[in-house]
Amino acid sequence: MGRRQELSGLRALLRSTRLLTLTGAGGVGKTRLALEFARNMSSRYARLDLVELDALRDGATLTQFVAAALGVGERAGRTGVDVLVRAIGDASRLLLLDNCEHLAEPCARLVVTLLGRCPRLRILATSREALRVPGETVFRVGELSLPPADAGDDVTALLRADAVRLFVERAAHRSPGFTLDRTNGPLVAEICRRLDGLTLAVELAAGHIGALAPGDILAGLDGQASQLDLLTGGSRTGPPRHSGLATTVDWSHRLLDPAEQAVFRRLAVLGGGFDLAAARSVCAGGGVGPREVLPLLCALEAKSLIVRLPGDAAPTRFRQLGVTRAYAMERLRASGELGPTLRSALGWLQEVAGRDRGDVFADQANSPLTAERDNLASVPAHITGQDETTRVRLALELARVHYQQERPSAAGALLSGLLREPGGRALGGEVAALAARVAAQQADPHRALSLGQRAVHLERRRHVPAGLANALDARAAAWLCRGAFTEAVTDLRACVDVVVPLGSPEDVAWCTQHLAWALLQAGREGEADELMADCLPVLREQAPWPRAAAALHTAGAVRLALGQLESAEALFTEVLRIAPGGSFHALYPVEGLALVAAESGDMQRALRLCEASAQARRLLDTEPEAPWRRRIEQAAAGARTRLTTAAREAAVVGARKLRGDRLVAYALRTGSGEQVRRGPQTTGAEDERWRLTARESMVVELVAKGLTNRQIAGELGLSAHTVATHLDRVRDKVGLRSRTQIALWFGRREAETSVP
Repeated sequence: MGRRQELSGLRALLRSTRLLTLTGAGGVGKTRLALEFARNMSSRYARLDLVELDALRDGATLTQFVAAALGVGERAGRTGVDVLVRAIGDASRLLLLDNCEHLAEPCARLVVTLLGRCPRLRILATSREALRVPGETVFRVGELSLPPADAGDDVTALLRADAVRLFVERAAHRSPGFTLDRTNGPLVAEICRRLDGLTLAVELAAGHIGALAPGDILAGLDGQASQLDLLTGGSRTGPPRHSGLATTVDWSHRLLDPAEQAVFRRLAVLGGGFDLAAARSVCAGGGVGPREVLPLLCALEAKSLIVRLPGDAAPTRFRQLGVTRAYAMERLRASGELGPTLRSALGWLQEVAGRDRGDVFADQANSPLTAERDNLASVPAHITGQDETTRVRLALELARVHYQQERPSAAGALLSGLLREPGGRALGGEVAALAARVAAQQADPHRALSLGQRAVHLERRRHVPAGLANALDARAAAWLCRGAFTEAVTDLRACVDVVVPLGSPEDVAWCTQHLAWALLQAGREGEADELMADCLPVLREQAPWPRAAAALHTAGAVRLALGQLESAEALFTEVLRIAPGGSFHALYPVEGLALVAAESGDMQRALRLCEASAQARRLLDTEPEAPWRRRIEQAAAGARTRLTTAAREAAVVGARKLRGDRLVAYALRTGSGEQVRRGPQTTGAEDERWRLTARESMVVELVAKGLTNRQIAGELGLSAHTVATHLDRVRDKVGLRSRTQIALWFGRREAETSVP
């Protein structure tokens, strides 16, 4: 099911290597992919042989086992590997060795001998870890593709995902007449997501259709033990290791040494993923030294018991697939280590949380715990008797992450509890200040101001300048939410006065940018422009991209108000070039460019950008600040009035096609909004090419030439971080993980598109 890209990549790889090993987690579909690939390649070889090794336990008899599978008998004077070499000779043959992980060393020795003595032999192996012999090419088989989070109940969009199609096909075999519809579609999609697109897990879950409704299957996946109980009942004629997910993972677990088993089970407490620092903090001890953790992680990754998350950004992150983690958690409980391991994880979260204590405006900075949101939610919740100060601090940090990721309901629920608890008093006005920002984000001006007043009152009593500055900034956000611009300006001037003596140019610039925004709303754009001239260079140079993007947006809005359209367009364009295309950060500059177009008289472009941005905001469930929203609505209304009916309808229809990178490309004038339609007649290469932006295509081309991220950054005048972000988007779009796979895909695409 699916795997078109994998099959194409395997064909290209086998032309350049004589040993190709398919690796991946148990149940991911290595064997079936290898069999399908070998079947398609059979005409190229004089003979194709399959040797299934899962039933063999003794590596000492491997050669005899392979010989028997190939129908080769011993001859006088020839035994062991000589018999195989004689039988294969110099014929063009493909040997498929299936399920090598439990015999990795003897398989490696046999493979080296056969390839060295049989010049036209090629070997395709499947294993949960690489054989690690010279000349081996390793191909990681990933999970099946999953539907996007915004697919909703769109059956067509859901069925584009390989995991969903596999579920539907297997369910229809189990219960004839089963089809995907708008009612069960979202449930099936969520089942596939919960199972990480793991082939065997999806099939086992689909096998319960008929006895259970999709909603019951999804409910049965809640909890660790119940998930493993549900995912049983595999084929009676298939390998015993595939009779259920627990059996599949247990097969891999038994091949680990004691230290690998210890790290494997302890990682189960980090359901949100982990980097090396987290793994060391949680897994070291009990016979595992801190320096041993890295090689042990590498060993688990090589054995497909943890997976590396996509991307080249540092630090590298890993996670356990859901069913693997469920098994690991059972082993952790059985070992009696669950409590101590959870406490180690809690200590590590505390240490990370302490890294932002010096940030005046921590609510609006990139939290060091952003990547740990799920760990922040789960680890403290499973520990009883923890220190109250620690619990409150981590709850605040989790609320901060929710706020920064535009999840105000989740943040507000946590903060409401903290505001009622005595333990929250130790944090001064921090909780009330963040709660005020959340209320403003939820467009609740009365509550926002009440909380902002409380935050300032608490911080004035505490006499901590940084806390007072944060509280004043939060109250100013509440004033802006109410449309009380004069009061917001007063608070922000006071905030600047408090921050200046603290000696942080970035914090002063950030507060000044807020003051400029408030002045703009108050109709004092000339003064706002002077302030932005002072603070924008600092934020461009020193601040992380979200702050720099916000400042550039403010500067663009000020120039727009001053009628300096070219300068405004340049500033909005600069924001769009540094903000991720799929995030709400990219919508502000898109809307800014819509206003520039309206002021310039290009009403069709203005309306198209307004409509496309509104569509994107609905999908992301995000709203801009009220003054900005009113400006966009007025510009859109004006454009509709001035356009003819045909032009108006063309703009609206065109906007529906503009999503993600296509919207960014149109806004930047690097791609035509009329050239984004995907036709059913497109070839595979064309279907993939339309999804890449021009910049992403340039990055892929340089990857294909063997350049590192740093070298690509130098070639294109970008930062290494930006290059890594582009590569992450490429991986998401074309479904490839490694740089080698991307390079092969690019070469194949170029070859296909060069055909006249």
